[in-house]
Amino acid sequence: MDNSGGTIANIQASLAGRYATALFELARDSKAIDAVEKSMSAVANAVGESGDLKALTTNPVLTRADAKKAIAAVAKAMKLDPLSAKTLGVLADNRRLGETVAVARAFSALAASHRGEVTAEVTSAHALSAAQAKSLSAKLKARVGSDVAIQTKVDPSLLGGLTVRIGSQMIDNSIKTRLNTLAAAMKG
Repeated sequence: MDNSGGTIANIQASLAGRYATALFELARDSKAIDAVEKSMSAVANAVGESGDLKALTTNPVLTRADAKKAIAAVAKAMKLDPLSAKTLGVLADNRRLGETVAVARAFSALAASHRGEVTAEVTSAHALSAAQAKSLSAKLKARVGSDVAIQTKVDPSLLGGLTVRIGSQMIDNSIKTRLNTLAAAMKG
């Protein structure tokens, strides 16, 4: 299983993917893929953790100028690399700040593909520790046969366990799914 072909084509076909692809090409030409990936990942995490930043990215009433000013201040405060900061400015100009997390995820997938890795989207009920993420990455590497970059997100509704998506494959080992399966079996 690899991240080339269909998956990359799907990324490039999406709105966020087009921004991510443009950013990736600029980062590759500037030899700044790792710095941009780190910055965009930090922004995506911040949007997920900060209600104010999430509100900034989704507020339809905010003018383009105000959104651009606010996102420039965020970029400066987070010490983002120049390419990431410019990309966020372009997203603000085009009223697409709501795509920030999707752009970051698409960029990570493109960077992983460039490194010969596959990207696994892991959703867990609780945040994974570094040791758990490393162990999961090793197990997934054994399963798919190539290095695995893990993108994590937390969904408390899973109750426990986790779900893993690599390309079109999905592994659902969550307690929520197990309980739903058990409930369906009991209804018979």
